[in-house]
Amino acid sequence: MSGWVESPYAPRRRKTFAVRVGDVALGGGNPIRVQSMTTTDTLDTEGTVDQIERLANVGCEIARVTAPSKREAENLAAIQGELRRRGIRIPLVADIHFTPNAAMIAAEHVEKVRINPGNFADKKKFAVREYDDAEYAAELERVAERFRPLVRRCKDLGRAIRIGTNHGSLSDRIMNRYGDTPRGMVESALEFLDVCEDEGFRDVVFSMKASNTQVAIHAYRLLAEKLSARSSAPGYPFHVGVTEAGDGEDGRTKSAIGIGSLLEDGIGDTIRVSLTEDPVREIPVARALARLAEARWAGAPPAPADPGSDFCDDPFTHRRRSTRSIEAGGPGIGGANTVRVELDLGPVPEDPPTAARELAVELERMPAVECEGLVIESLDPGQGERVAGFAAALEGLGLKLPLAVRAEGCWLDHCAPVASRFVVPVGALVSAGHLEQATACARARGLPIEWELRARLEEVSELVDRALDASRRGGIESPMLSLDAELPVHAIRIATARLRHRGAADVPLVLRYRREPSLSDEEALLRAAVDLGAPLCDGIGDVVSMAGFDAPGHALAFAYRVLQGARLRSTWTEFISCPSCGRTLFDLEETTARIKARTEHLSGVKIAIMGCIVNGPGEMADADFGYVGSGPGIVNLYVGKECVARQIPDTRADDRLVELIKEHGAWRDPE
Repeated sequence: MSGWVESPYAPRRRKTFAVRVGDVALGGGNPIRVQSMTTTDTLDTEGTVDQIERLANVGCEIARVTAPSKREAENLAAIQGELRRRGIRIPLVADIHFTPNAAMIAAEHVEKVRINPGNFADKKKFAVREYDDAEYAAELERVAERFRPLVRRCKDLGRAIRIGTNHGSLSDRIMNRYGDTPRGMVESALEFLDVCEDEGFRDVVFSMKASNTQVAIHAYRLLAEKLSARSSAPGYPFHVGVTEAGDGEDGRTKSAIGIGSLLEDGIGDTIRVSLTEDPVREIPVARALARLAEARWAGAPPAPADPGSDFCDDPFTHRRRSTRSIEAGGPGIGGANTVRVELDLGPVPEDPPTAARELAVELERMPAVECEGLVIESLDPGQGERVAGFAAALEGLGLKLPLAVRAEGCWLDHCAPVASRFVVPVGALVSAGHLEQATACARARGLPIEWELRARLEEVSELVDRALDASRRGGIESPMLSLDAELPVHAIRIATARLRHRGAADVPLVLRYRREPSLSDEEALLRAAVDLGAPLCDGIGDVVSMAGFDAPGHALAFAYRVLQGARLRSTWTEFISCPSCGRTLFDLEETTARIKARTEHLSGVKIAIMGCIVNGPGEMADADFGYVGSGPGIVNLYVGKECVARQIPDTRADDRLVELIKEHGAWRDPE
């Protein structure tokens, strides 16, 4: 397809060379390395080392420590000394913003220095200015001369450098030329890479972090594309993460969508899950995502034959796939309709009235999310009475939900009277006769048909052809398609590409997720976020269908969290909160919990809670309201990226934030 991925249709790890960070090697075929960042004051040697020890004990392989000034940079020597005294050999990364002199000191004491190209040589003022080419070149030279001494020192000392671009802190120069875009993020990093390569320095790792999952995915892809164009040799390793992801299930979902989607494409050599929680809790999440990716890379089949088209027009921007709208009871499917959420309940219940009552009780417990359809399975023509009984029981309880029925072609008629659509399995062993019977029944009943392809990757294109040919022969003008495949992200891409090749690009697609019984709740959430979030961020998917859950309400919550994390539906307040670090000017966990308790009922509102000014003002551009630490116990409040209230004591800042939300018409009282 292009240089950003070896194949979009099978898991293949991006080829990189290895960069050593102390005793740990990144890239070059090494395992995905898991890292985190301390939240302690860097001048607190004992507290910082205690936290690093706790991180190392749960599997953290690299620890990052902030160095906001020369004093903290100098104290990294004491931190390293105490770690060595305790026998802890974990590489340290100094996190640098605004202070090149601190970076020069830190390089003496740590194994890697992370710099932010948005603020290493620039101060962000949100200034609007046009640069001609000569002025821009002069600015680049100024930046290069500011960065060059650090490159030389790291080269002499054998240190690595992470060029870590943040969406929220792009320089004014980049913003004025490229805008607040993935391209701006990439160009910002490449300006610094030019200096490294000019000095013959290649111990470089890149990151492209954003709180917006779509932006993060597109920026990393675009960087991989640009680096591939510069050289055909294995590329630089990538550190992958979603910044300001928040806490709880929301933070885990956003992180899994962004990180997991990239790992599905082989992009990522070291990862950090950024949660507004104790950093120790980040490690199990990161390790679970790494295990999933490495298992898929290791067990991937050969890349299937070219499906004949690309799965999307542009992998570096988000545009929802254009499909036709199909009426199947309830909200329409496809077209301009929002992505629909439904529950797949499996086999038709043996006791329909009881099952209907239990479902009604479960849905009442989840008032924030709406079930927009049900799927049941009936593979025996003798079950027609139970299917009808279940539909009647639902309606008697006031649950007028579209009821899709999964059945083989020869048995569809017995459930047709209550079905909103047919779901028909299509596999290598399903006969053409069954498909013909399905289309005949669907056409006679005037019901839409969804072909559920059950296939290995190499079989997907052939089954798409069979489904389309059966639809055409049976006079079905508007079929739908879904996949039941071991590698769902790649299978759905193959199906999408094959549909385009066959002139059927507007066929709606149903994304199905089936929970494996062996998975914990957290593992199931992470898996759903990857398998559903990746195609959704590619613009693919008109229905999300959840199966295999004992608690239907929990399944619905998973689906809506994934849709919100992928920026497609907003169900709850979205909190953009940083994971805390030694720069944080208040207790971020406590503050976030406090603000969430007062505002979490504001569906569709985005609130940023930032510990300091490094990314705070920039991330305000992606939030409706912002709460940013500006000094010990002092908060600045933002509307968008405009600071509207300065120097508010934190004892009054929560109330003032609520007042701002009310003043701008975004408040409503909780029910």
